[in-house]
Amino acid sequence: MKFTCNGCKKSFNVPDEKLPFGNKVTFPCPACKAEILLDLRKNPDNTGAQVSTAPTKPSMTIEQAQDPDTIAALKKKILKNINELPPMPQIVFKAHEIMDDSNSSTKQVADLIETDQAIATKVLKMANSAYYGMSGKVSSIQHASVVLGYQALGELITLAGTSVLMGNKLYGYDMESGDVWRHAMAVAFASKIIAKNGFASLENDAFSAGLIHDVGKLILDRPVLNRKVLFEEYMGSGDKTYLAAERKILGFDHAEIGYEICCHWKIPDALAQTIRYHHNPERSDSDQLVFIVYMANTLAKMAESLEMAGTIDNGIDAMMYMIDDDAMAFLNLEENDISPIIAEVLESVNKISQEMAPA
Repeated sequence: MKFTCNGCKKSFNVPDEKLPFGNKVTFPCPACKAEILLDLRKNPDNTGAQVSTAPTKPSMTIEQAQDPDTIAALKKKILKNINELPPMPQIVFKAHEIMDDSNSSTKQVADLIETDQAIATKVLKMANSAYYGMSGKVSSIQHASVVLGYQALGELITLAGTSVLMGNKLYGYDMESGDVWRHAMAVAFASKIIAKNGFASLENDAFSAGLIHDVGKLILDRPVLNRKVLFEEYMGSGDKTYLAAERKILGFDHAEIGYEICCHWKIPDALAQTIRYHHNPERSDSDQLVFIVYMANTLAKMAESLEMAGTIDNGIDAMMYMIDDDAMAFLNLEENDISPIIAEVLESVNKISQEMAPA
């Protein structure tokens, strides 16, 4: 019998003799771990046998989910599962340590990258993308370090490392793997542009923080999927976000969990704090990097919505309501700066995407 998980849409074929026809059975999906309800009370020859992602009714109410003990137990369980995430490749951290040393050279970084064939391959592929304007011309890591320079090489290393993390579909958040990766890149490029135009010393950190700003979603995806009915119930009116639903149903959000992941990975505190407050920059004690990534995230979402609607040229004015005026003032941005930033972000993401997809 063939059935399809409603959570991840993957199909599975199980021999009829292994199925307990005449009963209802539940089991975790082999792919996404969502609980599947298989109704086998119909005739085994009936191809209309019902398959659904269980539970069809929530196992608890939203009010029950808000119980402090329930929240504490869930968070403890989630943090214990941080090790399930693929680690950020250590070569990324080592490369940035070398680059932070004023006495280091691009050759030292290139030599390090070449010790990891997977990262080296990704770096070369992206170095030859349309974004860096060197299509087909970069033949080695050493060559890339010379023709692209220190800053671009650092970007490439970070992109290569995070592409591994951002390469999976998020079933709970209804995001395809390509969507996850494109959004990460869009926020990274927007962060870089904003930093370059007024906070140049933060440009590299802004790019890195932008790439991993949503890392908390990677580990929250399964708990969200397991509470999908509650999320759909809460967000059913169309005026609630996933962020609001996380806080309401889980008792914490992906930014908080992302901070914990950064601490686990021993990521520099400046970046970890940026992940923690990227939805609430007002709590960051006027941290410039936090405000940069917050604004970049907003502009990336605007860019994605406009691209989807096909209204890039004339739709920005209608979406200016999304932008926080205080954040604009803090970053010295004017309304007429928004359109060029969005256009540059989309161009950058599309150029990289032509050559590079997450593995």
